[in-house]
Amino acid sequence: MKVLVCGGGVAGQAVAFWLARGGHRVTVVERFPELRATGAQVDLRGQGIDAIRRMGLLDEVRANLVDEAGVAFVDARGRARATILANTSGQGRQTLTSEYEIMRGDLIRILHDATRNDVEYVFGVSVDRFEQDEHRVVAHFSDGTTGEFDLLIGADGQGSRTRREILDTDPYWKVGIHVAYWFVPRIASDTDIRDTYNAPGGRMIMRRSHNPAETQVYFFLREDSAEASAIHREPVDRQKRFWAERFRDAGWQTGRFIEGMETAGFFYSQEVLQVRADTWSRGRVTLVGDAAHCASPYSGMGTSGGLVGAYVLAGELNRRPGDLPAALASYDATLRPFVDEIQAAVKPYLLKVGIPARQWEIDAFHSVTALACRLHIPELVARLSKEDRGGAWQLPDYPEAA
Repeated sequence: MKVLVCGGGVAGQAVAFWLARGGHRVTVVERFPELRATGAQVDLRGQGIDAIRRMGLLDEVRANLVDEAGVAFVDARGRARATILANTSGQGRQTLTSEYEIMRGDLIRILHDATRNDVEYVFGVSVDRFEQDEHRVVAHFSDGTTGEFDLLIGADGQGSRTRREILDTDPYWKVGIHVAYWFVPRIASDTDIRDTYNAPGGRMIMRRSHNPAETQVYFFLREDSAEASAIHREPVDRQKRFWAERFRDAGWQTGRFIEGMETAGFFYSQEVLQVRADTWSRGRVTLVGDAAHCASPYSGMGTSGGLVGAYVLAGELNRRPGDLPAALASYDATLRPFVDEIQAAVKPYLLKVGIPARQWEIDAFHSVTALACRLHIPELVARLSKEDRGGAWQLPDYPEAA
C-alpha cells in the first residue's frame, strides 16, 4: 500500500518502521520544519519495552538512558521525607521511576535513524484536509500540493486534527489537572533522584535532571476553571504568566524555577486528558498513539502505548494487506483490551491523593509514604508483581514483518 502518516513523533515513526518493513511505501509528514527531537523525559514500561526490543532498538535505547535512581518526596526545606528507588532487579514491575528513562528527543532520533532510509519524510508540511472514497484517500497539504494514498494514519497527538475529521464526538476525558514543563540550569543540589514537592492549593512541583547542565521542571495544578483549560491555547508569554501567578508563593525552589521559566527556550503547557474514542478508524483513515487513545501522563504508559499501538496497527495491516476493513477492525479488537487497561489505571481519587489541596493532607501523605518506605513496601510490591501497568496483555506475533 501507499501510506501517509501525519505526525513524526514516537507513534508516527514507529508505525512507519513496521509498515516499511512489511513492504509498504510510507510517507511521514511533520508540520515542524525539522525533526522535532525535543521534549521532556519519558519512560518505557511493560509492553513498551517489548515493542522496542522487537524493533531491535533496545541496545540503542539503553545507551541513551537518563540516570534517575528514584523519586524523593521533599518538604519546603528540601528534606526528603520518603524515597522510592527504581526497581532494577529485572523482576516484577517498574516503580515511579522506570528502569528505562529516556529523553523524548533521544528516542525520536533513535526511531528516525531506524527509518530514514526506508521512509520518505517531508518536514514543514501538514494535511489541511482530505477526502476519501472506497478506493483512495486524497490529502491536501499546507504547501498547496495534493497526494493520493491507500491509507492515511493520524499520528498527530492528543489534539489530533485527523481525529476531528473522522469522529463526531468529543473524546476527551478530563481529570482536572494541568501541567507545564521546561528546562533550567542545573545546580549542585540537583541529584539523580527526582524531587517531588507539594504545596497547598493543589500544587505540585517535580524536578529531575537529565544531563550535567540541565534540570527539568514540572508544575502540576489541580484546577477545574475555564481559564486553566483555555490557557494552553494562549501565546507562550501568557502561559508563562499564568503559571508564575499560580505558583509564586508555593515555596521550596519556586523562585529559581520561575526565574528560569522566563528565559527558557523550551516550554510546554497542557491539560492532563485521556482520549477515549469508541472507534479509531473510518474508511481509509485511522488513528494511532495519543491521537487514538492518549492515556494521560499519569498512566506512565503514554510512550509505551504509542509504541504498542503502532506495532499492532502495522502488524494487522501487514497480515491483511488486501483487506483494509478487516485489518482495521482487527487492530481495534486486538489493541482495545490493552488500552482499556492502561486508561483504567488513571483514577481521579488517587490523583487527588498525590496532589493534596491542604497542608494537613500534605503532612499526612508524607507520613504514610515515609512509613511505607521504611517497611520497604513499594520495593516489595514492585518485585513481587507479576504484571506491569499494561496488565497481562501481551504483544501478538506478526511474522510478516519479522
